[in-house]
Amino acid sequence: MFVQITKEEFSKEVLKKAWYQTNNIIWTILFLYWLLAIIDVIYNPNIWLQFLIVRIITAIVIYALYTLFKTKKWNYRILLHITFFALSCTSALLCTLANSQQFNVYFLVYSVIILFFNVQVFWEPVHSIIQTLVAFILLAVFFNAFSDYNIDLFVNNGGQFFFIVATLSCLIPSARFKVMEREARQTLLIEKSNEQLKAQNRDIVEKNAIIDMQYERLLKMDEQKNSFINIAGHDLKNLIGSIIMSNNMIKEEEYRLSADQKEFTDYISESAEKMQYMLAKLMDVKEIESPDLKFNMEIFDVNIEVRRIFRGLIETAQMKNIHLVDNILKLPLNVKLDKVFAGQIFQNLLSNAIKFSQTNNNIRVVTSLQRQKFVFEIIDEGIAIGQEELDMMFNKLKTLNDANTSQESRLGLGLSIAKLITQEMGGELFYRSDDNGNYFRVEFYVIN
Repeated sequence: MFVQITKEEFSKEVLKKAWYQTNNIIWTILFLYWLLAIIDVIYNPNIWLQFLIVRIITAIVIYALYTLFKTKKWNYRILLHITFFALSCTSALLCTLANSQQFNVYFLVYSVIILFFNVQVFWEPVHSIIQTLVAFILLAVFFNAFSDYNIDLFVNNGGQFFFIVATLSCLIPSARFKVMEREARQTLLIEKSNEQLKAQNRDIVEKNAIIDMQYERLLKMDEQKNSFINIAGHDLKNLIGSIIMSNNMIKEEEYRLSADQKEFTDYISESAEKMQYMLAKLMDVKEIESPDLKFNMEIFDVNIEVRRIFRGLIETAQMKNIHLVDNILKLPLNVKLDKVFAGQIFQNLLSNAIKFSQTNNNIRVVTSLQRQKFVFEIIDEGIAIGQEELDMMFNKLKTLNDANTSQESRLGLGLSIAKLITQEMGGELFYRSDDNGNYFRVEFYVIN
């Protein structure tokens, strides 16, 4: 998973971190700064009250500025500069007004303020350098204006300690700024990664729910389909059986029938046979989909079976003025297959080839032995059915689009059944439809 962070997102996260640290500094000052008056009471009892008022006013001003900057969303660096400057003014002034005995105390307090500020602040190190220089300048200005002591006494009694602490503390924001930026980037990466993971998890949950719904729907549809096929198959068998039985009873008294009545009985027989064939295909589809399909494997001469299928469909082909060309091998080729299902494969392929072929066309039926395989071929050099249409016909239970003027039924059950049975018995079925016509090929291993 790859997470990208834009400059705007990173700047927003950095600003959030900066304001968090600014809040800590401001509220720490507001709660603790006025308590420094205790030091004034102990070490400068003459002016402690005045400085208490100054500290309280400074805290109020800082709070007012803090509220304004937060409301207006102004740059937090300006607020920190103002706050730092206000603290430096009061601290530097106390350092110059104190007695020489108290220099160490006030320089120590000033050092603590600067150190605290630089430890907590989140900004570029150049800002701390500027504030440290401002602190040195304020000390120099106030010393010249208010102090009666010489510079050596001022420096040696805590001044040198303050300069060292103030200078070294300027190094802290540099490292802290880099660390905080890194933390901001990592925080943003973690947040975005979590958002992506949550989104992916939601998608997975939704897709799983859809899959579960579809699965339940398919199971229900499959149960309904099987139930319908069982009921319809049983009822149709009974009905067709009744029709055939009744028609046979009529034919038994054929001498009493007129020519038209005989023609009608022949028509009934032909229709009943077609209904039986369609019902057999319907039940075949149901059986093929069952994982418990068992074959009765036996050894037989496959060329004899192909010739039987060929002769049985000659009359059907003649009805469409289609000429079947016999290129069936005369030599015996033994295979070990289910004879009934193997015959159905050849019958389905050839009957469909006749069904979809053009009138006055030739269809060649060829068998051969190639690389220890029995090869059954149907070659129709007429108008191509179309590769896409054949793909749909060989895809079980798919309806073939009516792409030409043929009025024939376009259900590809026969071809899909032939493909499935071939694969189940270890064979291979190929087909194509191009400018050269239509071609079907089945291969099975022969028995030596």
